[in-house]
Amino acid sequence: MNIAIFGGSFDPPHLGHDMIVKEALKSLNINKLIIIPTFLSPFKSEFGAPPLLRFQWCNELWSNLDEKIIISDYEISQNRPVATIESVRYFKCEFNPKKIYLIIGADQLKNLDKWHKFDELRELVSFVVASRDGIMVESNLQKLDINVKISSSKIKSELNFKHIPTAILDSVEKFYKEKNAR
Repeated sequence: MNIAIFGGSFDPPHLGHDMIVKEALKSLNINKLIIIPTFLSPFKSEFGAPPLLRFQWCNELWSNLDEKIIISDYEISQNRPVATIESVRYFKCEFNPKKIYLIIGADQLKNLDKWHKFDELRELVSFVVASRDGIMVESNLQKLDINVKISSSKIKSELNFKHIPTAILDSVEKFYKEKNAR
């Protein structure tokens, strides 16, 4: 069995995330694609939308897309920031896969070596990099050719929801507009 892990804040999930999910299903030799919304990223001090709402949005978008997809509440249920290595260890025990792909955005490459227990992580996974914002991806890394210029942070700061999938658009727009009005 081969698995791919795609974690993130998904605050909110956008068309770039959706393209990554679909491309991973199409191009990776996997039996399971595990999508893990964070409780709170270890690199952030707060979240915009609460964890369970982000989990709900991910479920609405992807749980019925393909039988290979699992939307996991593992990190949310820890009720704290969870390092990627913890999730990888957990799913390694859960599925005993031959291969674990870890999908990351190209924007993560510059700080990847600062991730908790990076040396162990690098031994356990094959990194798959989703291209974005024209960031150069080394040729020795497997790549998902997405190359979008979308960020959840920009969506929230500009309150521009044109890159939100229609399945969750009303809920996402309502939440962030109400939050911004407070």
